Amino acid sequence: MTSETGFDPRLYDRFPTTEPRPEGELEELERVWEKPKGWVGWFTVVNNNYIGVYYVGAAFLFFVLAGILALLMRTQLAVPTNDFLPQEAYNQLFTMHGTIMMFLFAVPAVEALGVMLLPQMLAARDLPFPRLSAYAFWAYLVGGLVFFGSIFFSLAPSGGWFMYPPLTSKTYSPGINADFWLLGIGFIEISAIAGAIEIVVGVLRNRPPGMSLDKMPIFAWAMLVFAAMIIIGFPAIILGTLLLELERALGWPFFDAALGGDPLLWQHLFWFFGHPEVYIIFLPAAGLMSMIVPTIAQTPLAGYRLVVLALLATGFISFGVWAHHMFATGMPPISVSFFSAASMAVSVPAGIQVFAWIATVAKGKFQFNTPGLFTLGSLIIFTMGGLTGVMVGLAPFDWQAHDTYFIVAHLHYVLIGGMVFPLFAAFYYWIPMMSRRALSERLGKWVFGLMFAGMHVAFLPMHLTGLMGMPRRVYTYLPGRGWELPNMISTVGAFMIGAAVLLFIIDLIRNFRFTADEDAGNVYGGGTLEWLPTGLYSTRSVPLVTSRYPLWEQANIGKDVEEGRFFLPGAATGRRETIVTSPLRAEPMYLQTMPGPSAWHVLAAVFTAGFFLLLTVQAYWTGVVSGVLAIACVLRWLWETDWTIEQETADLGAGVVVPTYVRGPSSHGWWAMVVLLTVASMIALLSVFSYVFLWSQSGELWRPPPGWASTFGMWAGYGLTLAAAAVAPFALRRLTGAGPAAAAALVTLSAGALCVTLAHDWFSWGAAGLTPTVSAQGATVHAMMAWEGVFAFTGVLMAGFVIARAVTQNLSAARTSTVDLVCLFLAYGALQGLGTSTVARLFPGGG
Repeated sequence: MTSETGFDPRLYDRFPTTEPRPEGELEELERVWEKPKGWVGWFTVVNNNYIGVYYVGAAFLFFVLAGILALLMRTQLAVPTNDFLPQEAYNQLFTMHGTIMMFLFAVPAVEALGVMLLPQMLAARDLPFPRLSAYAFWAYLVGGLVFFGSIFFSLAPSGGWFMYPPLTSKTYSPGINADFWLLGIGFIEISAIAGAIEIVVGVLRNRPPGMSLDKMPIFAWAMLVFAAMIIIGFPAIILGTLLLELERALGWPFFDAALGGDPLLWQHLFWFFGHPEVYIIFLPAAGLMSMIVPTIAQTPLAGYRLVVLALLATGFISFGVWAHHMFATGMPPISVSFFSAASMAVSVPAGIQVFAWIATVAKGKFQFNTPGLFTLGSLIIFTMGGLTGVMVGLAPFDWQAHDTYFIVAHLHYVLIGGMVFPLFAAFYYWIPMMSRRALSERLGKWVFGLMFAGMHVAFLPMHLTGLMGMPRRVYTYLPGRGWELPNMISTVGAFMIGAAVLLFIIDLIRNFRFTADEDAGNVYGGGTLEWLPTGLYSTRSVPLVTSRYPLWEQANIGKDVEEGRFFLPGAATGRRETIVTSPLRAEPMYLQTMPGPSAWHVLAAVFTAGFFLLLTVQAYWTGVVSGVLAIACVLRWLWETDWTIEQETADLGAGVVVPTYVRGPSSHGWWAMVVLLTVASMIALLSVFSYVFLWSQSGELWRPPPGWASTFGMWAGYGLTLAAAAVAPFALRRLTGAGPAAAAALVTLSAGALCVTLAHDWFSWGAAGLTPTVSAQGATVHAMMAWEGVFAFTGVLMAGFVIARAVTQNLSAARTSTVDLVCLFLAYGALQGLGTSTVARLFPGGG
């Protein structure tokens, strides 16, 4: 079998080594990775140990806050005609509860676990972009707290967590409440995408040597699919929130039927994100289950390859089921049939995973400890929710149950069984990795009992109230309809769940003591790498992996890792480092140097949050200042990247030597840029979908652009766009030939061509009489141009960055990564503009 990188696999025979380690090597490693001293260090630290715990803690805080809102809502619904909450307050609580649970708890919680666990599971020193992870956390925390705080000023949104127009249009929601949701959630999803980029590159490029794809922990597979789904699905909600905010702020009628818009466009965009999000939440939780169940049963997971295929199949099929939320909107029968069939099909891979867990338990010896009980509870509850999911996937039944409490029951059974119970199992299972003491088994069983019983007491009766006709989203109801007893029972169940969470918090206060080393250890006997001896640097040395459960199947691996017998036992360059391996077989490729603690990413997150907040409260000029400061902080943060290292190669141990720098498609930065541009391409494709959808719904209002705007203007725009695309890669060649000055000049020329193309398009459409406030056609065309404007503006910033690096002699033909990524971005921006311009000018009937 040939190597994919030229690496000689026979070198693996040298590990673990027997050579003595140099004196002071471990102390130097600890010095390089230590947290900054003092209280400032708690903010500037970027180690995944700290950021992961921060992230998980913040997500759990939002879970508790959303749970308190739920208890207030259930108190209001306990009896008919209750006046505990006024209608508007209830609507705000209802909207905030759903929004926080879906956007501020569910997705961030599993992403946080990825940040915390993946470096340990992959025996990497850290994920490849530690400051990006830290930025994502601080942006999420600041933005989330500000968003939640709106409820105390009666500024919380009240249009439901789905924010359907026209209810949320300016006509029916004239205040800034809806704007808090639109700008706040759009901003928070950007931080989720930043985390997804980190996870994709980390899982594919930072695995330990020998850990080929078929040896990856299931949680790593689940997080890889999870991140890919975020990259494909979250652009839809970002685009939707931008379009609705443009309609509210500028009067661009995307959703106004009188001017060619359509409120159903929002539903398509929202649910293209919203239903895959259920599986975005479920898949990492299923990955957690697939890690915990083998440990609880003390046997390897049954059907490993089938489980991996099930994860991939779920991710793929989930993007074909979004419209089953729209069966009641009058869809064509063929569409209803397709989405109903897809809704049935997506249950098959979920069933495969459930049967794999059952088979693992059956062949092992199940232990009824706290993580085991929560996994068992998850199996029962999620299976019940899945069965009702198959029911509502049938259009005739959905027409009857749609927007009733039956759907509320189904949703909570799926999400609590499929995500909350696995999360609590993970808390009890992995907290000993981060704490000096494990959580209490006795209290944990009480937490499980109260939560499991409370779950059924709260939500099982809702199936009945839904079938009896109780609609969702009502703040009260009349007596005499038979709903009183089920609602009172549901309220009692909700408070039982609240009591379980309170008991868990008490257990945390009593026992959780964060530590980066000297933790409670492998309490439950897990077999994967996160249970190796760790410090702030993750593992002392990066092991050679030959099996899926190294701690069970590779003798003395823990002792050898701790004594530095494997790869990278110290700080080879005197900096923070991790090994970058090939994506398929995990062969060592090069040594990545990583940035350390900094305040710049924290300030960037705060100023970015300030920019969105100030726009929301209409403090526009102050918001612009905050945005400029955010950009300045990001540029200062990036200035430290692509630094020069005199040491061109590094010894990973036993004579395995790798370079300390690579460029082009081999580099982790190139991979991250490709992932980012995939997000951008999804936004562009969904913009084109919006354009075509609105045309299909209101063709009589859609007119091709007249005169020269559709002929001469089109070809002139094409010429400029192709020039911008062609100049960018030429700049990279000039860097390796004529030098940094020529490369900087060509990058600037490419960015300038993007700006000229944008200006040309804008003025040509204006001359043709197509304005964004008059029709949905004008709005969508200008929205696509605005998206191109983002690329032009960013291209100008990048060109300035390249010029500054050239002037300060930080560009060279040997280290081209900065120009690599800028050229890739500019070329993509030009080609994307070419595509959207073609659609706008030639469809329908243009040219």
